[in-house]
This record gives sequence, C-alpha cells and structure tokens, in this order.
Amino acid sequence: MRPWLFALFCLAAGLWPASAPDAQPASPPQEEVDVALVLAVDVSYSMDLDELALQRSGYIEAFRSKELHEAIAKGAIGKIAVTYFEWAGGDFQHIVRPWTIIESPQTALAFAEELGEAPTRRGRRTSISGAIDLGLALLESSNVAAMRRVIDISGDGANNDGRPVTQARDAARDKGVAINGLPVMLKQASYFDIDNLDVYYEDCVVTGVGAFVIPIRERKQFADATRTKLVREIAEMPAGAEPLIQRAQAQPPRVSCLQGERQWRDRMGN
Repeated sequence: MRPWLFALFCLAAGLWPASAPDAQPASPPQEEVDVALVLAVDVSYSMDLDELALQRSGYIEAFRSKELHEAIAKGAIGKIAVTYFEWAGGDFQHIVRPWTIIESPQTALAFAEELGEAPTRRGRRTSISGAIDLGLALLESSNVAAMRRVIDISGDGANNDGRPVTQARDAARDKGVAINGLPVMLKQASYFDIDNLDVYYEDCVVTGVGAFVIPIRERKQFADATRTKLVREIAEMPAGAEPLIQRAQAQPPRVSCLQGERQWRDRMGN
C-alpha cells in the first residue's frame, strides 16, 4: 500500500489522530536578567505634595543618570527587569509601570519618561507588609530568570495596616528575595511619625544578603540617595558579601516592630 494511502486509512480508522487536543503549547523561554527589581513607593497622606514630587523626580533622574546606565551595562547579562508601583494602606496599591526590560540608556530613558507622564495618587494609612506581599507576587509573575530578586521600599512611616511587617519580610527572605529601604525622615510633624525610622527599617523591614538602608533627612538628598540606592541594587554583588542585616536581626530589635500598629490603635481606637 502506498504511504499516503496507508496514512489516510489510519486516519479514517482512528489509529492516527489528526491532532492532539490535550497537548499544551510550549511556554516561551524566560528572559535572563541580572536583577528583577520591584520599586515600591509610599504615597500615603503623611507624604506632602512636595515630598511626593521630589520622590518621583528622584527615580526619574536616577533612570536618566549615566551612573545607572553604566551599572546595568557592567552586569553579567547587561539587562535588568524593573516594575514601579505606589502604595499606602493594604487596600491601596497601584502599578504605575509594569515589568520592563532595561538593557540600554535608551530603554532607561524611556522608562524615566513614562514615570514622568504618569499621575501620582495618594491613599490612607501605611502597609509596608502589603507592599512587600505585592512585590513578592509581582516577582513570581515577572516571567524573567533573574540572578537576584530585590524589593525596594521607600516610605516615611512605620507599618500600621495589614499583617505585621516582620511576617511579610520573613516570607520574602525565605524565598531568597532581598529587601532594601529608603526611609524618608524629613519632618516630625505628624503623630504617626517616628524619630528612628531608619532603625525601624533596619530591624523590621529589610532583609537578605547585602541588604541596606539609606535614610533621607534633607530634601536635597532625594535625587542622590535614590540614584545611589538603585546603582547599588543593580551593581553585581561583591564576592563573599555578608548578610549583615540578617545578623543584626538575629539580636533583639532595638525598636518595636509593632509601633506603627500601636500608634494607630492608640490614636484611632482600631
């Protein structure tokens, strides 16, 4: 029997299925990057309008900077993936820029331009734990293969909404995700401000090998501190980097990691 006739016979007899309906299409390969970086930015009402503008401008100028472009280019792969979202309470989170691959000065400049065009929103309360949880979810859905995964938290207050911040921090640590902090310490005008926000971030928020905190105490520091933080996060981790923050957190905390919740309860009664 001729081959084509035999094939037709098998198809008619059901011995050779015309298609495989249960077969799943192959998933596209994940793009490799040096760092998958989540930028989680506080926009709670405790931040005044000038601070919000300075904060956004700091990130825009950082992505425009030659230092950041060079840090990306020096990576083993020469690419990073970044997403930027704004947060306040646990029910207020807004993704301003979804995952974006940055592999050249042009793509970094385009990301900065998109940040500059996006409106800034504001919300009630402060849920650092909610921001960390969303950061983890975004990293899980990033569809990139990253050598390092980092959540970058900037904010001006302690956690006072959602689950305890240490629970969210430890969940990130257990998944190999680093958290760095940029505490904004410009004023002490609100009941919910705390004097030692930088210590709170060190003891209660950040985690991971090479984790760090860069406090902002003056408005003029926004641009330099933000650029320094991003370059440090993108730069290749030095060989033999020690988990200094984790070692410090193995000791009793210097501040209460529930002080934000206590302040809210004492002031608002819930």
